[in-house]
Amino acid sequence: VRVGSEVIAIDPDGKKVKVKDLATGKEYEEGYDKLILSPGAEPVRPPLPGIEDPRIFTLRTVPDTLRIHEFIRRNQPKTAVVVGGGFIGLEMAENLTHAGLAVTVVELADHVIGPFDYDMAAHLHRYLRHKGIEVLLGCGVKAFNPTGQGLELELSNQQSLTADMVLLSVGVRPETALAREAGLETNPRGAILVDEQMRTSVPDIYAVGDAVQVPHLVSGAPSHIPLAGPANKQGRIAADHICGISRAYKGTQGSSILKLFDLVAASTGLNERGAQQAGIDYDKVHIYPLSHASYYPGATDIALKVLYEKGTGRILGAQLVGMDGVDKRCDVLATAIRAGMTAYDLTELELCYAPPFSSAKDPVNMAGFVIENLLTHKLRQFHWHEVEEISSRPDALLLDVRTNREYGWGHIPGAVHIPVDDLRRRLGELPQGKTLYVYCQSGLRSYLACRILMQHGFDCGNLSGGYELYALIEADRAAQEQSSAR
Repeated sequence: VRVGSEVIAIDPDGKKVKVKDLATGKEYEEGYDKLILSPGAEPVRPPLPGIEDPRIFTLRTVPDTLRIHEFIRRNQPKTAVVVGGGFIGLEMAENLTHAGLAVTVVELADHVIGPFDYDMAAHLHRYLRHKGIEVLLGCGVKAFNPTGQGLELELSNQQSLTADMVLLSVGVRPETALAREAGLETNPRGAILVDEQMRTSVPDIYAVGDAVQVPHLVSGAPSHIPLAGPANKQGRIAADHICGISRAYKGTQGSSILKLFDLVAASTGLNERGAQQAGIDYDKVHIYPLSHASYYPGATDIALKVLYEKGTGRILGAQLVGMDGVDKRCDVLATAIRAGMTAYDLTELELCYAPPFSSAKDPVNMAGFVIENLLTHKLRQFHWHEVEEISSRPDALLLDVRTNREYGWGHIPGAVHIPVDDLRRRLGELPQGKTLYVYCQSGLRSYLACRILMQHGFDCGNLSGGYELYALIEADRAAQEQSSAR
């Protein structure tokens, strides 16, 4: 192991690398029989005016962390802008908040955490604002201008921000200049092309980790998914192949997790954008199961979204947000995806149960049950993004089956209100000729209502995720409009 040494060139024909000793400047050559490249990925620094200002930081290495820490210690900044709402960006937003700074997150997309869909990321938007972090979505940075008060950031939505420091976290790109110079094939984004044994296009050269293109496990699409777990497994496969053991890398599914203050967000497999790009006929369910038995103290909701293939029930992806039990449920779903399991298989999983840890029907089982109900036509559902169109249809009726108190706290405009406990004796108030679109707070009571209604001849659908998800989206959109107006 030679630290403080940089490989500056590869000679594939001579099977040699040129190495520079950074302490002395001395250069020398080293021969190889097999060569493994693991250069990783580097933070993107877009060529924006003012990008080289010393108050603008990126984070990749421990020395980067120490520089940020020393800057805060010496300069006592009061405000910070985090450009980019990915994993590192949000982790830095948390840490800067803990350090006493007022933090704003600026994200070009309409939501934070790229692997998430917007409806699940909205839980994170709400939580970030609850923690005092301002979130500006759908806008990017055009320039950084130094001022007497710090840095002025010109935004693409014609707004501007001032900050004492900036953390740039707009993604990473494969650090593959060395590979390209050596003639290795790369994709248009610079990731090294490899086969199942992690071999590159040049004989006896392998590449692993954040610098390589891999197939997505679920869709098979060429992907760049820089994660530590897959990188380690790729390294093992390359080493095995060099030593004569034939193993193949089957793909990356993108299992990832984030701690954000006391909240946990995790995902695995495809999101909706990935499923659409792959041409998969899919649907999704939203449920809000408790982290453990409701009668045992400390149970909290888990927001759980699962994507599945319509025809087969094959599990395609999952996204989870909650305070407790998120990691183990995501890991079970990641295993199910790796094994090619269906919703029917989820219903049969025998998972550990005791009241402090779960319920007799674990949240993963519940996701399977809900999907199974849809696949076997016990129920039809509709989604939050369909509510506006449904509300305008003369052949449709929105039905709120929550309690009087819940209805008073807020409801979908135009909805008829009949609590589920009163439904059987008030069926005569409902028109037979209309399709009923039923909702409760989370989707459970409205499921019961739909079963009652269907058994009395009504045509109805259940709002996936219930009013809780619908209200979350409405509040998030209002908060975004308010931020844009400032």
